Amino acid sequence: MFKAKEHIVLFFKGVAMGAANVIPGVSGGTIAFISGIYDTLIQSLKRMDLHALKLLFSFKIKELANYINLSFLVFLFSGVGLSIVTLGKLLKWLFEMYPIPVWAFFFGLIVASVYSVGKTIKKWNMSAIGGILVGTAVAVSLSFLKPASENANAVYLVICGVVAICSMLLPGLSGSFVLILMGNYELIMLTAIPEGNLQVIAPVGLGAIIGFIALSHFISFMLKKYELSTIGTLTGFILGSLLIIWPWKNAIYLTDDSGQFLLKEGKKIVMGYESFLPSFNNSENLIALLLIFLGMAMVLILDKYGSKPQNS
Repeated sequence: MFKAKEHIVLFFKGVAMGAANVIPGVSGGTIAFISGIYDTLIQSLKRMDLHALKLLFSFKIKELANYINLSFLVFLFSGVGLSIVTLGKLLKWLFEMYPIPVWAFFFGLIVASVYSVGKTIKKWNMSAIGGILVGTAVAVSLSFLKPASENANAVYLVICGVVAICSMLLPGLSGSFVLILMGNYELIMLTAIPEGNLQVIAPVGLGAIIGFIALSHFISFMLKKYELSTIGTLTGFILGSLLIIWPWKNAIYLTDDSGQFLLKEGKKIVMGYESFLPSFNNSENLIALLLIFLGMAMVLILDKYGSKPQNS
């Protein structure tokens, strides 16, 4: 069983994962990986199977709790849930008011995460290198896709839930960014969840549960059978996501056929970004550069001191 201190640490790791899930381009799975809980998370979710259902319907609650590592899941996802609900509006405000410094901080997090995840590759061979190239190519290609329009259809929201959960289970693949491409990031992450809109949250939650169970089994299988190529691919996902969260970029807004900006609630709709190289002759860019190094330092410290595996 976990000790009280481990419960608290696990909860705050969940808070960090939840925050990452809200931010486009940042992956909660990356946080889980570098904080040493990724394998435990995958194995715990994998045990949501027929045997778990049998224990549940037999009212063998204690056996069920031990089997699925319930203590671990409760404290971790309590942190994730609290973070997602409370940080959505704050992050929306921060991105509106201080976009470059905020992106810079998270860019630093991801730069260091490439090292933290990549160093777990036990042997550098063609499988690992090929995985990195494939993962990088997939992540980079996402940045060139045009976002769809918002869609509140229940079936589409279930699909969004499946996709969004990739952020938590696949290091480097941002579920929030994919939700932007699917057109439902603002509807789900910045509106429905902070406001408690169950008409949106319920189908998204159903999709998330489906994604959790299916993807955890798939990742567990891949890590067991094809460890080097799988970790290489995950490292590539993280490396490729750097293009998505490059701090210095101009927003590209959605327009109609006549070139007029399309609006939602009086605001222009962002469809993508155009990156540029900065000059460091102003205080904002210098602060952003410092925040990149701060983000990198935080990940390296976490990797060194906070990556002890959690046991059930």
